[in-house]
Amino acid sequence: MEIKDIKRIVELMKNNDLTEFAMKDEDFELALKRGGEQQIVVAAAPVGTPVMAAPIAAPAVAAPAAAVPVDDDDGLIEIPSPIVGTFYRKPAPEADNFAQVGTEVSEDTVVCIIEAMKVMNEIKAEVSGVITKVLVDDATPVQYGQPLFLVEPK
Repeated sequence: MEIKDIKRIVELMKNNDLTEFAMKDEDFELALKRGGEQQIVVAAAPVGTPVMAAPIAAPAVAAPAAAVPVDDDDGLIEIPSPIVGTFYRKPAPEADNFAQVGTEVSEDTVVCIIEAMKVMNEIKAEVSGVITKVLVDDATPVQYGQPLFLVEPK
């Protein structure tokens, strides 16, 4: 299951006012719960991997926008983290960065990896343009919706 699929499920939950969702197949399990002042989101994991719930204070479970305009008038767009995890700029310690300042990206360009529950998730730019700033240091924790990169759109 890819992040875009989870985003679709979250959007369906929101649009249909559902408070719980669970899905399990032979090698993947996903459970989501929303509602109240404090909500519990149970993350996705391969079957057999312990799944831990973490309370987060938020009004609703909603996916961050793929591309968020920055408040400044400079026209830059943020690429936010779609999940909580550890941010990696490259696929392996000896490899080159996926993206750096000056890298031209399209919607399908992988810009980083975020590790969540020992699963490496490739994060795509979901916007076309040129990376103007990397906002997160390599191998650091990131939060859901946290800006990772700034992009000058084309």
